[in-house]
Amino acid sequence: MTGHIIDLRSDTVTRPTQGMRDAMMAAQVGDDVWGDDPTVNSLQATVAERSGKEAALFLPSGTQSNLAALMAHCERGDEYIVGQLAHTYKCEGGGAAVLGSIVPQPIENEADGTLLLHKVASAIKHHGPGLGAHYARTRLLALEDTFNGQVLPAGYVAEATAQARERGLATHLDGARICNAAVARGETLAQACEPFDSVSICFSKGLGAPVGSVLVGPRAFIERAHRWRKVLGGGMRQAGFLAGACLYALDRHFDRLAQDHANAEHLAKGLGEIAQVTVKGQGTNMVFVQFPEQECVPLQEYLAERGMLARVTLTTRLVTHLDVTTADMDTFVRAVKQYFNLRERISV
Repeated sequence: MTGHIIDLRSDTVTRPTQGMRDAMMAAQVGDDVWGDDPTVNSLQATVAERSGKEAALFLPSGTQSNLAALMAHCERGDEYIVGQLAHTYKCEGGGAAVLGSIVPQPIENEADGTLLLHKVASAIKHHGPGLGAHYARTRLLALEDTFNGQVLPAGYVAEATAQARERGLATHLDGARICNAAVARGETLAQACEPFDSVSICFSKGLGAPVGSVLVGPRAFIERAHRWRKVLGGGMRQAGFLAGACLYALDRHFDRLAQDHANAEHLAKGLGEIAQVTVKGQGTNMVFVQFPEQECVPLQEYLAERGMLARVTLTTRLVTHLDVTTADMDTFVRAVKQYFNLRERISV
């Protein structure tokens, strides 16, 4: 494929803008393992301030950020409560159990990504007299926002984290797309992070940086996570080049997430007008659509031949980001419409 590619597979596919490349090249660097990379230190201080937390830690990936957080919150044999479909449980290689010796207690996610609070309450286990020694100790509640593009209701978040605190649990947010959630709710980053003890904030999704997540929380917690980052192989040297991209993204790509949400809504509306396509849902920068099963593979190939990338399955996720435009949404919809028109003519 040559020319402009319309890639809707994920918001992780973005490439640095020219301004971001310039910021990366201009970044002042040191040795982050020694703690003297000025751009990494600036990123950590800036994200801590904007998230309203005491301290922050730059990590290579969201998976490592979440795992370091779980290991900093929990000891071997402790338990964390998590959604059955949550990324930390389902899509991060079982790292909490394999590397952290932390027992996951999954609970069914509701359609909006929430966990029913009475189920959370009934799953909590503490050591004590009698049978307490038989159970893993519940230490942590982990939520995810956004969840399949959906923003967790603010009232639910407040109630869930309050219940966790009352029961002696810490709270962690897999905030891979917390910036999308904050923009959708009209909140600042600090307001979105406030209910949680710790939050993992990803910069390589909607914010468009090539690499990196930042974990925020209390200073003592971040010190523990820093050690686990080292154990997990996450010590970096002249990481300021990457941190420079994240700082650029935080300053220039946060508010523009609203455009991604508008583009997703526009895409959902256009696809919804095609008879053979069923729009299953749209939230923030994600659209979920259902295609006829027999058409999935040929449709994916048809789109790819025309410079459009999507992982077409029975239920397909399409994700908007800073590398695609409203005009690209129209182009994609036209291509899908043309495909089905062609199939109809062939079948006649």
